[in-house]
Amino acid sequence: MGVDIGRVIIGGGSPGGGDTQFFSGDTARMLATPAMPEAFATLARLVPQFDEVWLVSKCGERVRRSTRLWLDHHDFAGRTGIPRDNVRFCLRRPEKAIHCAELGITHFVDDKLDVHEALRGIVPHRYLFGPQRTPAPPWVQHTSTWPEVEAAISSPSG
Repeated sequence: MGVDIGRVIIGGGSPGGGDTQFFSGDTARMLATPAMPEAFATLARLVPQFDEVWLVSKCGERVRRSTRLWLDHHDFAGRTGIPRDNVRFCLRRPEKAIHCAELGITHFVDDKLDVHEALRGIVPHRYLFGPQRTPAPPWVQHTSTWPEVEAAISSPSG
């Protein structure tokens, strides 16, 4: 399983807005950014269903450092069971497809439709997370919340 970070695990932003806008300001403000509701608890329940779970995120070096600080500060690995080193970063959203192919990702959660477009033919189960400005196309499953992600993954069609 693969999971995006900004606006999927770490809260912030607005539908269609920049997914790293919550990392502006000082370190204390960045670390105080809340997780998305139910993200940690849901991931902790989903992790045992997969051989591996990876975080795959598009960002530059500054946001990469901030992301790692946030994950450590919130004890993400300890609370979810996803190893600290199971994080991949890329500079462009379509590059997430390269990571997913290398890792054998079968399920992916991301809030950006262009990521899911790049994953077509690579990742069979794709979940478009959170509020969206337009309806999801039929080749991706829209999941507004983490409980919806869990229900979709746990369903027979997974």
